[in-house]
Amino acid sequence: MYQYHCLNPISEVGLEKFAEEYVPSSLPNADAVLVRSASMHEMEFSPKLKAIARAGAGVNNIPLEKCADAGIVVFNTPGANANGVKELVIAGMLLAARDIVGGINWVEEHEEDGDIAKLAEKKKKEFAGHEIEGKKLGVIGLGAIGVLVANAATHLGMEVYGYDPYVSVDSAWRLSRNIKHARTLDEIYKECDYITIHVPATEETKGLIGAEAISLMKKDVVILNFARGVLVEQEAIVDALVSGRVKRYVTDFPSQEIVGVKNAIVIPHLGASTEESEDNCAKMAVSELMDFLENGNIHHSVNYPDCDMGVCRAKARVTLLHRNVPNMIGQFTALLAEENVNIDRMVNKSKGAYAYTIIDVNEEISQNIVDKLTKVKDILRIRVIV
Repeated sequence: MYQYHCLNPISEVGLEKFAEEYVPSSLPNADAVLVRSASMHEMEFSPKLKAIARAGAGVNNIPLEKCADAGIVVFNTPGANANGVKELVIAGMLLAARDIVGGINWVEEHEEDGDIAKLAEKKKKEFAGHEIEGKKLGVIGLGAIGVLVANAATHLGMEVYGYDPYVSVDSAWRLSRNIKHARTLDEIYKECDYITIHVPATEETKGLIGAEAISLMKKDVVILNFARGVLVEQEAIVDALVSGRVKRYVTDFPSQEIVGVKNAIVIPHLGASTEESEDNCAKMAVSELMDFLENGNIHHSVNYPDCDMGVCRAKARVTLLHRNVPNMIGQFTALLAEENVNIDRMVNKSKGAYAYTIIDVNEEISQNIVDKLTKVKDILRIRVIV
């Protein structure tokens, strides 16, 4: 039996995918945790906790290194909410192109006017805008969301430039042949009327759009940020809006600096807030947890390498989370050989400072063997799956 705990409300559509042997429990007794936005940075983790699944893409609410050091694998669900975000990005472009929000607000302010229809005909020119067909869109980051945005924009008649030096083979296959490959960010900045960001928030990408980047952009450019607020320097974008260099800034991340600034369209983090996205994220998170707990396979981890050996057909499977240092494999195999344990299959993967090894064996693994493996320096967690 496996026990799980939900730190936030998780879609029942996803939770229903748990097999019968999975039961909800309190946090201290949980083998796995599902989370959306709850902060876990101040939490103490039980030694029993083996995995955390974030029903969404961003994991800034989870202490990744702390979890890795404790042998806790952290998963996210990339792509599960991609369509919901894509649709809001398209909506954001349309809101920026035509002053729809201003027009709606004007109508509400004049709801008591006796002849609102006649007055609206005179007033509507103040909210006129332009069409997005024929405009140039720059997409920075061609992951699950970026690809969908880029492809959708081509169908709207936009000329789309894509930039991603680390684009995956899968994303490249899904990308429309009509997308123009930008070789540098500067090319995006200089050429495009609309620029949308779809990269993760890392130390390298924080402040990606700052004063220097904005200085290279066209006057009246529209910038859209549905990835993470920290990707755009708040002081720089406020200055650019006030000066009129940037026509509109559409963001899904409210901040004290940007709320209320003229020509900023601020949305309350609704990118993945659709029933479909929440269902998809929950289903993916549950599938990841079940495959890890039952088979030891890792898919979409953010602190350990992905590693898959399918279903174990041998007598037992030993999984070892450890630091990525030399001679770990040699120590594992030597110890098993000393105990006369024959290895059927083995795979080892690494990711930064951490690594993961799966070993299928043809003999039972005794507690004595587990104890000896546990004593190997730089081992973080061992599990035996039978």
